[in-house]
Amino acid sequence: MLRIDAERGVRFCDGWTRRDFLHVGALAPLGLTLAGYHRLRAAELLSQQSTKDKKDINCILLFLVGGPSQLDTFDPKPNAPEEVRGPFRPIATNVPGIFISEIFPKTARHADKFAIIRSIYHTATAVHDTGHQMMQTGRLFTGGVEHPHMGCVLGYLRGGRGELPAHVVVPRPIGRTGGNLPHGHTAGYLGRAYDPFILNADPNDPHFRVPDLLPPDYLGQVRAHRRQRLREMVDGATAAFEGSVAARQLDESFHQAFRLMSSARARAAFALNQEPVKLRDRYGRTRFGQSCLLARRLVEAGVRFVTVNMFETVFDEVTWDIHGSRPFTDIQQMAREVAPNFDTAFSALLEDLHDRGLLETTMVLAVGEFGRTPKINPAGGRDHHPGVWSILVAGGPLRGGQVIGESDALAYAPKTRPVTPAEFAATVYKGLGLDPHQELPGPQNRPLPLVDYNVKPIEELF
Repeated sequence: MLRIDAERGVRFCDGWTRRDFLHVGALAPLGLTLAGYHRLRAAELLSQQSTKDKKDINCILLFLVGGPSQLDTFDPKPNAPEEVRGPFRPIATNVPGIFISEIFPKTARHADKFAIIRSIYHTATAVHDTGHQMMQTGRLFTGGVEHPHMGCVLGYLRGGRGELPAHVVVPRPIGRTGGNLPHGHTAGYLGRAYDPFILNADPNDPHFRVPDLLPPDYLGQVRAHRRQRLREMVDGATAAFEGSVAARQLDESFHQAFRLMSSARARAAFALNQEPVKLRDRYGRTRFGQSCLLARRLVEAGVRFVTVNMFETVFDEVTWDIHGSRPFTDIQQMAREVAPNFDTAFSALLEDLHDRGLLETTMVLAVGEFGRTPKINPAGGRDHHPGVWSILVAGGPLRGGQVIGESDALAYAPKTRPVTPAEFAATVYKGLGLDPHQELPGPQNRPLPLVDYNVKPIEELF
């Protein structure tokens, strides 16, 4: 994956590394006064793209790392026994007949914009990593094969818009969650050239900046000369290295980083300080809230797919992973901190996209990797349960104001319309205007469809 602060395993003869190149001027803040022209131009380009191709849909994937409890979020069971239904009551949404947990009052006011899938499940091992894989790629990784993230597939098939990357991950990639397995956020067998650009910074940091996004014209003469020397060294590297697949993929990432650093359009997209204070407050002054606002800016600027990871780990942090005892979270902690964080940011994102006319061209997906066990455990929490859980999908061609599928009386298993992660992926691909059964050059260049040929999208959403 392309990380703007990542180490690169290539060193030139004078001791410079590619990382040195990417860090030139890294301490310079954005701090640019951007005219309103940039926003207007971005909106104009997006409008032109929408007019040219109605299937040119963008996507923001909100990954709710940790696995939200279906019972305490979007599939309340008020008639279940107390040890199952939990401490929260259901509240009405703005769609008659649809109820969600009381800990999401702002989200409840936007139910007409999203659909709830209450019957998604998987049968793989109940660890975080397997769910991360399947919900971001549609497949479980087996036999050492890593499948590509949906955003990376979109980038491979459609490419980026201008100098902007096709797929961006903010604020950081998913890290340690206990399984020591791949999380599914790379391009996998498609190669590093199609990895996402990873911000690896906290947009809520008062000193937030994207390192070295100033173009060469703004750099000192000496610094620009150093850059030119490095580029010449790249061009003059040995034929043996330059001819390798790894080198070509590394150079593509290298040049992608340079294009990004040199782009006024990219600087404008990342410049959160250009947003009105009231709007930033509306998203919530949290890492997740400001990441959602940044996702909107990136999509508005032309990025096709943005993945927002709500958390980096499930250890020693208050997350959706509500086992009830340390180093995890209990239900009440989740309700006090995690739920309001999501409620504020998600509702603001939907409202902001809608107000700007971007929701009709931008899918917004709020998903976790599994659900939680129906019965509250002795520690006051719920454990991993991939048997059934709920996700939210909105925007683009997806029809909101409805519920897909139903869980049983205890929210233990699907009762009607069971949905697999592969069907979810097929739905996302269709929403993006891609054929879910289109073939990619898979491992060893064997043709492999985006999802298995027998997997169909969720047609009720279209």
